[in-house]
Amino acid sequence: MSEQIREQNKRNVEKLFETFSNGDLAALDQLVAPEYVGPQGEKGPAGFRPVVVGLRAAFPDIHYTVDELVAENDRVAVRWHWTGTHQGPFRAYPPTGKPVINSGSGIFRFKDDKVVSAGLETDRLGFLQQIGAVPEGVGLGPRAGSPPPRPSAEPGSSSTH
Repeated sequence: MSEQIREQNKRNVEKLFETFSNGDLAALDQLVAPEYVGPQGEKGPAGFRPVVVGLRAAFPDIHYTVDELVAENDRVAVRWHWTGTHQGPFRAYPPTGKPVINSGSGIFRFKDDKVVSAGLETDRLGFLQQIGAVPEGVGLGPRAGSPPPRPSAEPGSSSTH
């Protein structure tokens, strides 16, 4: 695969993230292939649109920043972050008015300058903590410097303190 094609694929990923920020849904027709299949089985640009619409409805001021791009063969790896204010419902979560910063990474596969597949990972726990759906500290394990938890007493044994 030529360097020119890899660079075009990288530009197309940047355009895709610009679409997330500006809401230009028409651009998806030029960026997403009809054979694209999303994680819920949605197909093509029409299957990609609800993701953008849902994010922009919940976070009207959402702004994506592409932090890193690496292209190899027909794939582009990307690391990004976004900022926005939770002003509308997002999935099952009512609006909180809270500012959110979230990060993620993904690998997009291209065919003929269009996305045909994507594998994405985002900081869902951090997101849920920021909107108050999950308490801070959940999933962090014991704090550094704190004593390890005491083992529970075995059935039939007694302990004195």
